[in-house]
Amino acid sequence: MRVEVVYALPDRQRLISLDVAELLTVGEAIEQSGILQLFPEIDLGVARVGIFSQLAALDDRLREGDRVEIYRPLIADPKAMRRERAAKKAAEEKKRASLQP
Repeated sequence: MRVEVVYALPDRQRLISLDVAELLTVGEAIEQSGILQLFPEIDLGVARVGIFSQLAALDDRLREGDRVEIYRPLIADPKAMRRERAAKKAAEEKKRASLQP
């Protein structure tokens, strides 16, 4: 059966296609792909994984054509970033309003 394993960084990404045995797990596909050697910073004890953007466990079984994705941790909390952008926008609008006659 054919599956793909993908990992992406901001400046580069890698997609590895594999022909593997039936009943292979997500974790086994990642190991067989060699991607852990290409990106030694990947820690499967911490990193989340998925199949076609749906979270999966390392022991989930794969099906023909599945794409295993290894996700990097978020750099910043999305809620905190939204609050920060909203506060910045409000401050800019207040400044513009104070400059108008």
